[in-house]
Amino acid sequence: MTDTLLSGELTDEELRELAERAGRELEDASATEILKWATDTFGPRFCVTSSMEDAVVAHLASQVLPGVDVVFLDTGYHFPETIGTRDAVDAVMDINVITITPRQTVAEQDAEYGEKLHDQDPDLCCALRKVKPLEDGLAAYAAWATGLRRDESPTRANTPVVGWDAKRRKVKVSPIARWTQDDVDAYVAEHGVLTNPLLMDGYASVGCAPCTRRVLEGEDARAGRWAGRGKTECGLHG
Repeated sequence: MTDTLLSGELTDEELRELAERAGRELEDASATEILKWATDTFGPRFCVTSSMEDAVVAHLASQVLPGVDVVFLDTGYHFPETIGTRDAVDAVMDINVITITPRQTVAEQDAEYGEKLHDQDPDLCCALRKVKPLEDGLAAYAAWATGLRRDESPTRANTPVVGWDAKRRKVKVSPIARWTQDDVDAYVAEHGVLTNPLLMDGYASVGCAPCTRRVLEGEDARAGRWAGRGKTECGLHG
């Protein structure tokens, strides 16, 4: 199967069927088993994406495929702590961090669209600085892994462990979809996995600095993103 996938002989429909079948068969599998399926199936055409909120999925994948590509999207608006986490993870883990950037710098975007586009039109800002760059950055891969979890918010409650990303026509792997925050915390503690320092400072989900705030007691993990705007997703996952 690997040779077939690497040669690009599978159609989109065949890849979709492969993803949906794997999602059913691997629903009760461990995160490591899910990642092993992905790396066995796609080899170098598989990558992990990480926002550097934590490095749990990158660490899990490195145990299965040392040197695995980890794609990091530098929007130009990250907290310094996020860039520091990326650099530290790259230094200590057996992974290959690939940083991708938008086509325009923040200054160039400001010149074309006006300053603080994230306040004027956050959906357009996300499209320019997140969605399109990631689409370009994933072009060489047939499958990508995310750290999505079902318990993070209602919009993520039905996340499959393996599914079909119709927008990008790729297999999307979410190996810790069934995990809880307690599971994440336990894994981090057991393996000494690096996490973003902001998680210890009231932030439950870390995105771009202008659009992220600390969460209040009782709020879900995504409540600090685009607060007050009725927006909880940037478009990367739907």
